[in-house]
Amino acid sequence: MATTKPPTKSDKVIALLGRAKGASLDEICEATSWQPHSARAFLTGLRKNGLVLAREQSACEGTVYRLISPPSGEDASS
Repeated sequence: MATTKPPTKSDKVIALLGRAKGASLDEICEATSWQPHSARAFLTGLRKNGLVLAREQSACEGTVYRLISPPSGEDASS
């Protein structure tokens, strides 16, 4: 019987960022139980790993982050 592992916190954040509307810092913190400084550090790590994130101001949600480039492994140029 094969069991699948539950998604990691990293997987959850990348899925949130991959949505068309992106994710606010509050949404990321709620999904992962991270403190805001930890969530921002994770976003910085994604950028350092070559992902492109858009940072946009939303009137109702504040700052919203959205993934622009696909995660590595999905890049068509490899």
